[in-house]
Amino acid sequence: METSVEHALATLRRGADEILREDELKARLESGDVLRIKAGFDPTAPDLHLGHTVLINKLRQFQTLGHQVVFLIGDFTGMIGDPSGRSATRKPLTADDVARNAATYREQIFRILDPERTEIAFNSTWMGAMSATDMIELASRHTVARMLERDDFHKRYRANQPIAIHEFLYPLVQGYDSVALRADVELGGTDQKFNLLVGRELQREYGQAPQVLITTPVLEGLDGVQKMSKSLDNYVGIREPAESMYGKLMSISDDLMWRYFELLSFRPLDDIAALRERVNAGMNPRDAKFELADELVTRFHDAASARAAHEGFVAQFQRGALPEDIATHTVAVAEEGINIVPLLKAVALVPSTSDALRMIKQRAVRIDGERIEASDIALHAGAEHVLQVGKRRFARVNLEKSV
Repeated sequence: METSVEHALATLRRGADEILREDELKARLESGDVLRIKAGFDPTAPDLHLGHTVLINKLRQFQTLGHQVVFLIGDFTGMIGDPSGRSATRKPLTADDVARNAATYREQIFRILDPERTEIAFNSTWMGAMSATDMIELASRHTVARMLERDDFHKRYRANQPIAIHEFLYPLVQGYDSVALRADVELGGTDQKFNLLVGRELQREYGQAPQVLITTPVLEGLDGVQKMSKSLDNYVGIREPAESMYGKLMSISDDLMWRYFELLSFRPLDDIAALRERVNAGMNPRDAKFELADELVTRFHDAASARAAHEGFVAQFQRGALPEDIATHTVAVAEEGINIVPLLKAVALVPSTSDALRMIKQRAVRIDGERIEASDIALHAGAEHVLQVGKRRFARVNLEKSV
């Protein structure tokens, strides 16, 4: 038992930011009971990306150890709007918004989780049945002073920015979910720690053993700097086409690759450590990146799709083949021609002049397959060229003489 429990703890520590408290988790694992592992998702964004799967992977680890996952879709809390990390009040979702977004979760999560060990719950089941008296009784179990300990609320209060009363309800409702579900463990992002602690406190108030908290770190996006986010366009969606997913994963830096192995791969840590040693000994990091991309594309698609994406990537980027779906742009140019910098911006290969100059300086721009190193190149009317920026951005341009 001791060996299996220590192995389980080692597995659960992987990719976890904090376990509160680990001694309580160890005791529950040693009990031999099937634990109820809760994670809540407000259905505010129906498309999951790899950043979301860091937490979902942790749920899968618990399932592999024989425990039951409760995937809680916060259809009730989704109509409040989570204030975590916000400097202003969120606009609540409508009931139709929540229902539409929640429906997409089922198909997505079972690409990772075992359906036989997953219970899907909706917190409107118990919150919708609460009377006004019940809600007031729940609210009486927490204080405004305690709420203002939250960093985001504290900052807004000090800055005289409005905090709506319903926002105070969010941590209470999320905490009460743990009471209703009799959760043994709750998982959440590092920004959710306050809400998770409220769950522990409320469970004590209602005579239950307080849940163990496990927080998971933020996954950096493809740029390796900011957190993965659809709005920042540095994400890999789990429903993206296999070819797109593969290409994005191959575009990450060598350093970021190891972070992705740690948080996203299901391979044993010993295997990853051995792979890293081989890279340090001279193996091409690209080959390790192939293994990461193969694993993740297989998980979210299938092995055949991963093989096809791998072969397509090799053909396109190692043998110089061009994608089949390059967008074609017609650009009018003056008699003296057009400089490459504004042309790159005109066909949306770069967002700004400074970005174009930076990419040229980094030798990341090609014209008809030839890498350029100068920014004073002019192209003239009557020609067609294929422009490339980085590994994945292409445009075909027809240059016509302006009238």
